[in-house]
This record gives sequence, C-alpha cells and structure tokens, in this order.
Amino acid sequence: MKITEEQFEEMRTKYAQEVRAGKPAQGSKGDINDQTNWISYSKEDLMRVLGQDGVTGVKFNFTEYTLDVAKELHGSDAALYVGRLNLVYSPLYTENERGKSEAEFYDRGTICPPTCQ
Repeated sequence: MKITEEQFEEMRTKYAQEVRAGKPAQGSKGDINDQTNWISYSKEDLMRVLGQDGVTGVKFNFTEYTLDVAKELHGSDAALYVGRLNLVYSPLYTENERGKSEAEFYDRGTICPPTCQ
C-alpha cells in the first residue's frame, strides 16, 4: 500500500525518538515490551515496485507506527499497531531515472505481533 511522504516522516520520526535512541517504543498503553518479531511482504507487492521502469532495488526504512498512521492504515485495530516497529520501503532508481518521480513509500507488510500467522 502506497503511503504519503508525510506519513513516512511521521513514522520515521517516532522511531528515531524512541527505539533508535535506545528507548522503549510507546504504544497505546505505554511501553511496548513484546516488540515486532517479523514483517512479511507478498511477492506481488514487492514485484509491483521492483517491476517499475528504472527501478534497480528496494530500500527498507525502519519506522514505528504513530496513532494517526495506524488509524488510517488499520482502522479499528489501530491501538494494536501504535509503537510497533515497521519497515517502509521505497524504490531505488538508476541514475538516469532518479529525477523523474517523486519519492514513493510503501507499507504493506504484515507484522507479528499483532498479526502472527
């Protein structure tokens, strides 16, 4: 799922202020003591990005769900996601394609917890 640059920056800032700084992530009910174990992506979602003209790879950014982004992406389950580590990915382009498009960010992973299959 494509997300906005603003959503990405909001999530990246929360991660930088908490987990990256060596502090516990803050969820809806305080410190997250059982953090994300894994994140999975479908082949279709990754190929949709990798199959674009000029794309040479994918960059994964560590982020953390904020309440606003979790509400928008996960609706009534938002409280389960706030403070959870996440990866937002964006395409890497060849040099001659780099300036053609605006920054693109995708968040389509399934994280465990809360969704452990």
